[in-house]
Amino acid sequence: MPPRVADELVTMMADDQRLLKQLFDAGELPSTSYHPRMKALHERNVSRLKAIIGRHGWPGLSLVGEEAAKAAWLIAQHAVSDPEFMAECLGHLEAAVARGEAPGWQLAFLQDRVRTLSGQSQVYGTQFDVDDGGWPTPCPIEAPATVNERRAALGMNSLEERLAQMTERERRRRERARQA
Repeated sequence: MPPRVADELVTMMADDQRLLKQLFDAGELPSTSYHPRMKALHERNVSRLKAIIGRHGWPGLSLVGEEAAKAAWLIAQHAVSDPEFMAECLGHLEAAVARGEAPGWQLAFLQDRVRTLSGQSQVYGTQFDVDDGGWPTPCPIEAPATVNERRAALGMNSLEERLAQMTERERRRRERARQA
């Protein structure tokens, strides 16, 4: 795969994260609707990732390197306007993880995203919503008593640790908003 493809993937991820931060800092996120600027960027990135996969296959570690492979995962993770493509990427990612071409945590996040968007319970507890007070709460989890075992098998922290991290992030966001 040409090095420019890896650079392009990393640039798309940086653009995604920059826009996310801008919208978050402007108080436009979180929102109950898909922000039009975010949607447009995600759809543009998905279109390009489809072309890359069509030409080169899934951009795994040996093809594009760690950062660009992470970017491909993030673009797939944010392909919420195209659930069929997300499911297709899940298949590519399952194969990549089996070959050692992607870390298992990426599979956990994408699998949970695909499942929650289709109304199913998640497996790894990676997807969160907010409660009535605006605090993070995990979306429903299949077999919740063993979720931490599944997370640990992929090198992830416990659900309780992740929830504490997200709660602290929300607490800091609220503190910044009060000071502004």
